[in-house]
Amino acid sequence: MQDTRHRIIVLGAGYTGAVAAGRIAKRLRREDVAITLVNAEPDFVERVRMHQLAAGQELKTRPFERMFAGTGVEVRLARVTAVDVDRKTVTVTRTGADAADARTELSYDTLVYALGSQWADHGVPGVAEHAHEVASRPGALRLRERLAGLRAGEPVVVVGGGLTGIEAATEIAEARPDLDVALVVRGAFGDWLSDKGRAHLRGAADRLGITVHENTEVTEVGADRIRTARTTGTDGDGAEAPVSASVPAAVTVWTTGFAVHPVAKATTLEVTETGQIAVDRTMRSRSHPDVYAIGDAAFAIGDADKPLRMSCASGVPMAWQAADALAARLSGTKVPTVGLRYFHQCISLGRGDGLIQYVTADDTAVRSALTGRTAALYKELICKAAAWSVAHPTLGMPARRRGAARQP
Repeated sequence: MQDTRHRIIVLGAGYTGAVAAGRIAKRLRREDVAITLVNAEPDFVERVRMHQLAAGQELKTRPFERMFAGTGVEVRLARVTAVDVDRKTVTVTRTGADAADARTELSYDTLVYALGSQWADHGVPGVAEHAHEVASRPGALRLRERLAGLRAGEPVVVVGGGLTGIEAATEIAEARPDLDVALVVRGAFGDWLSDKGRAHLRGAADRLGITVHENTEVTEVGADRIRTARTTGTDGDGAEAPVSASVPAAVTVWTTGFAVHPVAKATTLEVTETGQIAVDRTMRSRSHPDVYAIGDAAFAIGDADKPLRMSCASGVPMAWQAADALAARLSGTKVPTVGLRYFHQCISLGRGDGLIQYVTADDTAVRSALTGRTAALYKELICKAAAWSVAHPTLGMPARRRGAARQP
């Protein structure tokens, strides 16, 4: 008997993809939709904790088999190699210890694209060959092994002064106080924070013995050092002159931003120069209405009329919005609107210290900030809540499953 259910494929099971798949399953009747979640790994990876994993801590395992048991979501372990949005197909290669290297083509009626992002070398020489990253579990585990092999006094340089770089540097410095940890920042350290937040951040770096190189750009990464250019002073014409230097680095950790998964850019989807899929307020592709994009993979405008940044704070509400909009359109009900705004930035500074910077809807820092042990507990609660929300996509609230339009 032919299966006439509406076929929904969700690509990627990070925070956004896993939440979206589970939330769609809560909104629509199982007899009307077939939901397939494609992911390369069998368990959920808490990406916001990768700096902890790299520093030697053990993280809780969250298998998808248990997480989606009884939900109607089919989890397929595979790596996405291509998407054809005109033919409505996805090409995948199975993963897992017992998987044959077999390619399979899956057909969909609606696609939810949540392949996320990966670390980016930005074309800096030597990064790909010599630097470590904490944007993925394999990368964090490789860094963990390398750090474990370092002797006391050896230098570790973290490049990038954003949230990832700050958390990586402070976590490593706290876990290994015997190492010489440095942080390289292109601008002023914590320049986007409030005065209170910036002061606390600098105090934490001093307490942990982290050397901060401000207004410094890395021009090359080698096996045992990095080359930098710092803008100080002026040249003969009165213009600022870059001053080059060599900084020892037994280990270089690269955290200067993310690049989206390359699959979308190879399709006929409307994408930005960076490869993000252009979507409307409901996370629906502007060029292909049967495709939704969420998380780091999507270029979306928030409630403050500014693009949402790549983050868990953006991704989860985007997943709620996409799932609710998709379910509403299939069931013929009014499409709801989910809030897409910011409230705070949560930064861990090791296990016993933290910084909660409160922000406006468009992510601009305000004067108020929470610091210290209380902030660390706050951040831990946020991380636990994010992981809990993956298994509880409607946040514990009862959900009514509605009938969906089946395929002819």
